[in-house]
Amino acid sequence: MPTPAICIQEISARKAFEVRHPVLREGKPLESCHFEGDTLATTFHLGYFINQQLVGVVTMMENKLASINSEKSFQLRGMAVLASFQKRGIGDALVKKAEEITIARRGTFIWMNAREIAVCFYEKLGYQKYGNPFTIPKIGLHYVMIKTL
Repeated sequence: MPTPAICIQEISARKAFEVRHPVLREGKPLESCHFEGDTLATTFHLGYFINQQLVGVVTMMENKLASINSEKSFQLRGMAVLASFQKRGIGDALVKKAEEITIARRGTFIWMNAREIAVCFYEKLGYQKYGNPFTIPKIGLHYVMIKTL
């Protein structure tokens, strides 16, 4: 069996919807996948491809966390891997690549609103919970998680 062709590359926000929608917004309108800031020049989106099929995405937005003073912060958003491809290291690879690009763009800090079910995943990558948990209506319990680069 041949080794699959794997690559991580920058993609458009619209392309990211192909994975964001079924994983993070299933049953909701496609427009619910759009995040404010998706199309800013300081935002980048990464896609993980296996044999040219997009199976995972992550978005990084230059955005400060109000309660922390840091030089150049990025918010990780829209992290998603298609269900049939989860638990294969794809999410890890996407986050690590996003961190590399953030550092190259002189970013010093990453934060996110992580779903409760994803907290352990991010902790394994060096992120820490910050503050108290909170609920996003119709989505569920979240934690702010942070990492200094």
